[in-house]
Amino acid sequence: MANFTTMDDNCCAFDSPILDLVLPPILVLEFIFGLMGNIVALWMFIFHMDTWKPNSVYLAHLAVADSIVLFCLPFRADYYRRGKHWIHGDVLCRLMLFLLAANRAAGIFFLTAVAVDRYFKIVHPMNKINRMGLNYALWVSLGLWGLIIAATGYLLANEHFFYRNNRTQCESFNICMGFSPLSTWHNTFYVIQFFLPTTIVTFCTVCITWQLKSKTLDTRGKIKRAVQFVMAVALIFIICFFPSTVSRIAVWILKAWYNECRYFQEANLAFYTSVCFTYFNSVLNPIVYYFSSPAFNGTFLKLFNRLLGRKEEEEQSASPVNGTGICSPNTVSGKI
Repeated sequence: MANFTTMDDNCCAFDSPILDLVLPPILVLEFIFGLMGNIVALWMFIFHMDTWKPNSVYLAHLAVADSIVLFCLPFRADYYRRGKHWIHGDVLCRLMLFLLAANRAAGIFFLTAVAVDRYFKIVHPMNKINRMGLNYALWVSLGLWGLIIAATGYLLANEHFFYRNNRTQCESFNICMGFSPLSTWHNTFYVIQFFLPTTIVTFCTVCITWQLKSKTLDTRGKIKRAVQFVMAVALIFIICFFPSTVSRIAVWILKAWYNECRYFQEANLAFYTSVCFTYFNSVLNPIVYYFSSPAFNGTFLKLFNRLLGRKEEEEQSASPVNGTGICSPNTVSGKI
């Protein structure tokens, strides 16, 4: 059972032997599989993109964000392996916590941007937004990055250390009694950045699904692929972001009722366990790329066939050009 103490600054610190044992291997596996998937995604963006479109711009930014933040996970695994003891200094602590927070926001915002892009193309194909080119998508991306940095940049400006039992804890989500403007904002943004985009993605999913049902013909499978895509996005939201959001809200509710650390022990354990699902979004995002366009379908299949040692003829039969919506990457790379 985890022990707890009350810190001098009226904050709670917990010993969590279960987390120290379980989380390091999980984080290492997330790093390995996430790195593999995002290297493949970046490889496709760099070498198989003849023509860029707005949704591919958003996905490319998402892949870059995932690739950068993945390198934080080995440090986080080492931190838990040492029993929540950070040995890499104040600067790296701030940078890691900032990158983890920024990646969560980037994962949510850019997935939402692609869902909205699909919504307009399928439900409102004549809207002028669909005629806006790459410059529009680039400005939207820059705006999203500006919002992300503005909302999480304060993590770079403050120390996040707890000194306890000859160990240095590096945490941005500390359970502290009383009111702190930065802590309140940190928690508020953490919750809002989930519920608002989730509402938007849910709306897009319902509208695109309704459009599929009302269409008698969808010969090229575009609407069906769009439904698959937004369903994949919704699944990532549920798996990766929902558990940690709920557990953080539970901490808020408990703070309204109690002011002793012992009441927060289970909520603290639940939160840091569910945060690992947040990191898992970097592993699952390549699945979104797979559903995003026929080009990614074909390229993934071609790569996997090569890894399995299949012949070129089998690759071609596995990814026909017409009739299934899964196309050769060399012929459809401009359709992403």
